[in-house]
Amino acid sequence: MVTRNEVSDSTIAGAYGGDSWDQRTNTFRRDMPLWWGDWGVSSECGALRAVLLKRPGPELDQIDDFDAMQMREPLDGDLARAQHDDLVAAYRAHGVAVHLVQGGRPDKPNGFFIRDLMLMTPEGAIVTRPASNTRAGEERFVAEALAAAGVPVLMSVHGSGTFEGADVCWIDENLCFVAEGLRTNQEGADQVERMLREIGVRDVIRVGLPWGAMHLDGLLNILDRDLAVIWPRRTPFQIVDTLRRRGFRFVEIPDEAEAQACLPMNFVALEPGRILMPAGGDSARERYEAAGVECHTIEIRELIKAGGGIHCMTGFLKRDAA
Repeated sequence: MVTRNEVSDSTIAGAYGGDSWDQRTNTFRRDMPLWWGDWGVSSECGALRAVLLKRPGPELDQIDDFDAMQMREPLDGDLARAQHDDLVAAYRAHGVAVHLVQGGRPDKPNGFFIRDLMLMTPEGAIVTRPASNTRAGEERFVAEALAAAGVPVLMSVHGSGTFEGADVCWIDENLCFVAEGLRTNQEGADQVERMLREIGVRDVIRVGLPWGAMHLDGLLNILDRDLAVIWPRRTPFQIVDTLRRRGFRFVEIPDEAEAQACLPMNFVALEPGRILMPAGGDSARERYEAAGVECHTIEIRELIKAGGGIHCMTGFLKRDAA
């Protein structure tokens, strides 16, 4: 090791800032593909390149009280796993790289709802902190999977904050909505907003969810660069007003019973104007197609019994800018 005494009075060793010192000038965002990988998300509809999923395991077969596990109704574990396998295959068929969470606990059957457990940003992931004791600790396995894939983790929600990733909707790198409600409390939303502003998101708009709503992604989703699907009398006014002023068009959910049963809002955009959605939501699909959206459907009815759809099961790792 070179010491200060081994160099002349007029020369400072590189380690101490001398001529050989090579100052790092790239931002983290520019550095990320060099040292971490090609990750980042700043929209809900840019071309989808990589996702994080978790295959449901034998924990589904050990549930005695499905309501206590926050699931809608009893489900068949084998059929649920087969449908999840079909979801993985569908993503791969559309050119999306699929990374899988390994491990889990037998008392945590909801761990395949990955969207709740992470939020991807343009500079890395936020690891969430689920609001219920039933799901507490699921985030650890997602954090391990992110680390294994080489995804930088910007923060974990901490203190008394609770936050689930499905309570954020990205519009572009300068605008996202963050919802407070059953799953995301004020402290959790505050922590997430601070981090988003630190990485340069200019407009972080906070909204409240109505009583009985699970997540923001059940009331809003993005079909195309200027096209959103909303649920009248449920989607917060501030969201619709903000998007309208930005030139957005809207598709309104036409059938509340269908929306509850089939989760046609719970789709994933594969690219602007092309989506992967649950089979069965025919009236919603017809409206999407009438608005110019290309719809690909997949059967996930057994998985929906657990209380979520395609969007809920998908952690986004990489999207191109919309």
